[in-house]
Amino acid sequence: MAPISETPVVIGSIGELLVEFVCAEKGGRNLVAAPYIGPFPSGAPGIFIDQAARIAASFGGRAVFAGAVGDDAFGRVVLDRLVADGVDPGLIRVVPGVPTGSAFVSYNDDGSRDFVFNIGHSAAARMPGLDEIAAGFLAAGISVLHISGSMLGDVAMRATGLALCERLVDQGVAISIDPNIRAELISDAGYIGALQRIIAMAGYVLPSDADADVLWPEQAFDAWSARLLAGAAQVVVLKRGDQGCIGRDAGGIVDLAAHRVSVLDPTGAGDCFCATLVTLLAAGQALPDALARANAAGALAVQKLGPMEGNSGLAEIDALKG
Repeated sequence: MAPISETPVVIGSIGELLVEFVCAEKGGRNLVAAPYIGPFPSGAPGIFIDQAARIAASFGGRAVFAGAVGDDAFGRVVLDRLVADGVDPGLIRVVPGVPTGSAFVSYNDDGSRDFVFNIGHSAAARMPGLDEIAAGFLAAGISVLHISGSMLGDVAMRATGLALCERLVDQGVAISIDPNIRAELISDAGYIGALQRIIAMAGYVLPSDADADVLWPEQAFDAWSARLLAGAAQVVVLKRGDQGCIGRDAGGIVDLAAHRVSVLDPTGAGDCFCATLVTLLAAGQALPDALARANAAGALAVQKLGPMEGNSGLAEIDALKG
């Protein structure tokens, strides 16, 4: 693929890095003894940045991440994957004496999921300090900072993420937000307030259906997306899972049906979708083309077991997109 922009795009993200274990049996809700498959490298921001690195590399771009893992085998699982896929690890701390963060997921017959997270009491919450992260991102020349709402459940991580957004916006960096609301991670009333503040300053707002039901209950996409576009947002996208996606910018609305594929594991598909979309938009691709590729990237992701195992490059994406 020829370069989309004259200046290669650099994407940044921050937040929890985890290993994930997937229950091999459905319906147990993490309450019943059963085999678990893992460890898989995970964490919503980690999945995002891995996919962003793969996409950006196609046209000379880069991806940079700020976070932390433990000095243990699970930390190696995460860090080795990110580095292998091209993520700059300069702002990823390796914390001795503290275990790498984890997530355990159990699926139900109706497709719903139950999670058990260990973030706040793990290395995941021991990121570098705000000043170090901001300086590192600016030195790297990032054009977009992506935030996953999953990092806002921990009070200290939330404060760092919010302050970082405010600081980088003032330096001309665009903010991308995937609300990614997880009930298991909402520790106090400040979660939604912080999320709303980030949404208000974001250039890319990328909720799922479930997120939109929490943030804008009983409101149609046309109404709340118009309000966001009247503010800081340049692009608003509603992720609808097996119903496809709707995107909107100043040029109008793009509505895409989902690809019909066999779903093995949907965890991480939304992060993969967001990374593909944001990286391509930041590189200058028009919304219809970027959204079509993101839609295909999400469809590829759900076909592999493990939240990062279905991440893909542009060649695979374009082969499915047609």
